[in-house]
Amino acid sequence: MSRSKLQNTLHDIIFGTESPLGKAFDICLIVAICISVLAVILDSVNLFNQRYDSLLLTLEWSFTILFTIEYIARLYCSPHPILYARSFYGVVDILSIVPSYLTMIYSGAQYFLIIRLLRVMRLFRVLKLLRYSGDANILTRSMWQSRRKILIFLFTVMIFAILFGAFMFLIEGPENGFSSIPESIYWAIVTITTVGYGDITPHTPLGKMLASLVMILGYSIIAVPTGILTAELANEIRLDRSNRDCDHCGRSGHDNDAIHCKFCGKVI
Repeated sequence: MSRSKLQNTLHDIIFGTESPLGKAFDICLIVAICISVLAVILDSVNLFNQRYDSLLLTLEWSFTILFTIEYIARLYCSPHPILYARSFYGVVDILSIVPSYLTMIYSGAQYFLIIRLLRVMRLFRVLKLLRYSGDANILTRSMWQSRRKILIFLFTVMIFAILFGAFMFLIEGPENGFSSIPESIYWAIVTITTVGYGDITPHTPLGKMLASLVMILGYSIIAVPTGILTAELANEIRLDRSNRDCDHCGRSGHDNDAIHCKFCGKVI
């Protein structure tokens, strides 16, 4: 299907990052996104909402109309509109404008516009940061490889939280704020994670002894998932750097996207 000159021009501006107009468009878009998100945040503050309600509402709908036009333009100039609409950025783009229209039906839906902040991820494309996607892939693989160990660890912690919560319910009881086992489990989770809200506290000596044990256990296990992920990350980095050997000096340790050997300088 032949494309018009307007479609090609719009595509170069909207989807391109090499031309001056394309860079300017992306930068202006990111600035507009940041301002619109700031307007949503300020709208949730009573002081600004009462004083500048009309201004914030005008900004919200102005940016919504602007982003709606932009989304339609992206569909119009995209070589594959359906693929774009189903892509990550396409879904985020449509989700960033839908909440404003939902406010006609459901009051308060405008606060979901905070999802517009995800559109700032286009900044990686504008600033040529996609070259670091290999590092992101290493981190992603590390998290995926450590998923079973972390899930087993979390399952074990959850068992401890249930046990400690049940014990604390038996020791303290409703008269000391531990009104039920789920409430006591909540206390155990807050204590194990060292958050310590303090909304529920033990009063009996035995309860304080158990709480001390839970606190010490929390400090002991809080670093376990970090250690698991760190070990997998170190292993992935080692594998990634040992995949390529130089044909001239025979040394390894190069990045997968390396062109020259970092030891002898020859082309790999």
